[in-house]
Amino acid sequence: MASRHLGALYVTKPVSIAYLTGFEANPHERLMAMTIRADGATLIVPALEEQNAKLHASNAEVVAWRDGEDAYELVSRSVGALSEIGVEKDHLTLLAAEQLTSRTGAVELVDVGPELRGLRLTKHEDEVEKLQRAADITDEAYERVVTRLRAGQSEIDVALMIASAIGDLGGALAFRPLVQSGPNSAQPHFEPSGRKLAPGDLVLLDFGGAFGGYKADTTRMAVVGEPDGKQREIHELVLAAHDAAIATVRAGVTTGEVDAAARRVIEAGGYGPQFFHRIGHGLGLEDHEDPSMDPGSDRVLEAGMVFTIEPGVYIPGWGGVRIEDDVVVEEGGCRVLTKADRSLRVIAANR
Repeated sequence: MASRHLGALYVTKPVSIAYLTGFEANPHERLMAMTIRADGATLIVPALEEQNAKLHASNAEVVAWRDGEDAYELVSRSVGALSEIGVEKDHLTLLAAEQLTSRTGAVELVDVGPELRGLRLTKHEDEVEKLQRAADITDEAYERVVTRLRAGQSEIDVALMIASAIGDLGGALAFRPLVQSGPNSAQPHFEPSGRKLAPGDLVLLDFGGAFGGYKADTTRMAVVGEPDGKQREIHELVLAAHDAAIATVRAGVTTGEVDAAARRVIEAGGYGPQFFHRIGHGLGLEDHEDPSMDPGSDRVLEAGMVFTIEPGVYIPGWGGVRIEDDVVVEEGGCRVLTKADRSLRVIAANR
């Protein structure tokens, strides 16, 4: 704030508020915001979140508004009259921006989203411990589920099994599990459907548990019945690309170099065009956050960064293979948080 000559910040992204205060909530359509000034901070919440906020929030005074009241009156009171206010432009709606400027007299809203995201870029030891616990829950959930898979189960059936296993292990869902069978596995973000697992199907499981708000994310592969030669070939190729990327991760290399290490392996195997996404994405309080592991990116890795490594090959009409793990950067390499079996697991073809 001092370097940008800002008298106040107006923070509205729930994950930013959670990081700064320890209080996590989804306000839905109601206003929830944190105003930060040189002399302190105020957390403005809907009345239905007041008790929870006062119980969990630190570093801020909690004030609440009831349905039917003017929430922006609390905003203008806590911000005051200023010409410039720092905001998260990737989250603030145009309607909210108009309300903010009209109530405070601000003539410029300055984007401080990158600085706020930067605070979360490298994880402290306690954050890594929570990420490791989330990874452990995810690993155990996979082992519980994969041994129960059978032909005839629907993708939705399997997704519900995953969610149940994570809950039984004391975790929360990091995101809705993805279960893709047969040709559906060629679509990386295909939602689980009523399609039933059938002999010969590749089965892609992409899911994660969360612990203390911190999220894991993993992808493992199975096949219904014994795999054929092409299924084995592509699985082995993707696993080799996965291992090459992980071997490249250490403080001082770029995210683009990590992506290139995996991409070279898949291109050498003849499937370069079928690997059409980045090698991974950051993890933490969100299942997708910085750093973005884009091809050609020159962002330099720092110790404490946490992200996924997830190369994949996708062939329309045939299927896809992706193998994903979570890593934390260290000075001389990285630590892999997710450790579940990465082999192509065989599912019983009998119902």
